[in-house]
Amino acid sequence: MSGAEFFGVEELNPYEHKDSQPDVKQAIWEHQLLRKSFNDAGIEVVKVPAPANCQDGIYTANWGLCWQNKVVLSSLPNLRQAEEPYARKVFTDLGFEVITPPGRFSGQGDCLPCGNYLFVGSNYRTDKTMHRFLEDLYGCEVVGVETVPATDSEGKPIINKVTGWPDSYFYDLDLALAVLSPELIAWCPEAFTLDSRNKIAALPIEKIELSLSEAIEGFACNLVSTGKQVIMSSRAPHLQAAIEAHGFETITPEIHELIKGGGYIRCCSLTLD
Repeated sequence: MSGAEFFGVEELNPYEHKDSQPDVKQAIWEHQLLRKSFNDAGIEVVKVPAPANCQDGIYTANWGLCWQNKVVLSSLPNLRQAEEPYARKVFTDLGFEVITPPGRFSGQGDCLPCGNYLFVGSNYRTDKTMHRFLEDLYGCEVVGVETVPATDSEGKPIINKVTGWPDSYFYDLDLALAVLSPELIAWCPEAFTLDSRNKIAALPIEKIELSLSEAIEGFACNLVSTGKQVIMSSRAPHLQAAIEAHGFETITPEIHELIKGGGYIRCCSLTLD
């Protein structure tokens, strides 16, 4: 985890509005509360300083994918590129092998390990060329999927005016799907294109379905699971009840400012494997 000292909004995704800037003092407090929630769940947190003058540097999930002692560094949107050399130094100092991606890549935000599966998004923040690259590198089975685009009043896909990239309310996969354990995922079927929906439905993994409203308004999928405890949104009561019915303990810190940047609980942390 980094920090919220430089946190701000620049409209890099559909959730961000420049006229709704976060209260930085409150954001710092929420970030500390989130760190405490991780500690309470038995998670060891490695704290690094927030990268200077990087408004999205709080969202460490997008710095790379750390799995099997290798880190594939992210290739971030234009206004986040100053985070890349900082993230490389952080991973190198921690002793990980750091690999430069061959294409656009959003790191852990768009990559979710689940046993020998690796769910990987495409089109918005990650190129499809990354699917084969990750499969070969990690020796896993990549499940390449795509979420539905954000559309205008005529139903046409929106291109983000800041990044120049296609946009979606599920621009990163961890806004539409969550891994609770190697045998259980939570997902929002309506968030995916038909082909991707069918691909996920066919997997031999138990699934919890959640509504579009909890996925978008509650950031329900943007959670962290230890396999026993789940740190998740307090705005997703139906998903919370379903997770608890599967035997998990839930921790729901109240977070309001951090969400203004289009990220939430999982976005503010990066798993070091």
